[in-house]
Amino acid sequence: MAKALDFYIDFTSPFTYLCNLKLPDLVAKYGYQLNYHVIDIPTAKLAAGNYGPSNRQVPAKIKALMQDLNRWAQHYGVPFKFPKGLVAWRMNIGTFFAIEKGRARQYVDEGFRLVWGEGVDPNDDAVLRGLAAKAGLDVDAFMAYVASREGEKAYEASRVAAHARGVYGVPIMIADDQIWWGNDRLMFVEEYLKAHAA
Repeated sequence: MAKALDFYIDFTSPFTYLCNLKLPDLVAKYGYQLNYHVIDIPTAKLAAGNYGPSNRQVPAKIKALMQDLNRWAQHYGVPFKFPKGLVAWRMNIGTFFAIEKGRARQYVDEGFRLVWGEGVDPNDDAVLRGLAAKAGLDVDAFMAYVASREGEKAYEASRVAAHARGVYGVPIMIADDQIWWGNDRLMFVEEYLKAHAA
């Protein structure tokens, strides 16, 4: 069985957008398989016992955070734009459909580019349809899935499994018994993967 790195994501996370720009190629470089796991940040925080306010509710923190995000985007040479909305449960659910169809990376890459590169509303039907098409998915089947009970159950199961594993936010990356949290931990991820190359 190929070695794997589990990558926990939520399309509402700008730092996961940044992390996803580098992680897939990094994982492939050392012979690992990248497994995407979708969670919901507020649910994960509460499940982990973190009842504090969101970053957007702390003015001093959001000011520094936005500057930091713009610095990272400039460092990576990519656009960064705060999205028109942060309701992403349907886009998150769509990841399971993309995984099933073997189009996970295409879907996740394009989803993050749309939300945090272009600043679109992830809950807009036109955005979702365009994302599905760009990822090479059957658009009508995709739209049916993201509104289905099947999709909801997959999302719920993913959240429960993540909590059981100790996932409390995103981006979190796990390989073997090692856990990394944040885009700024990629150098440590690489050190580990290089030392344990598949």
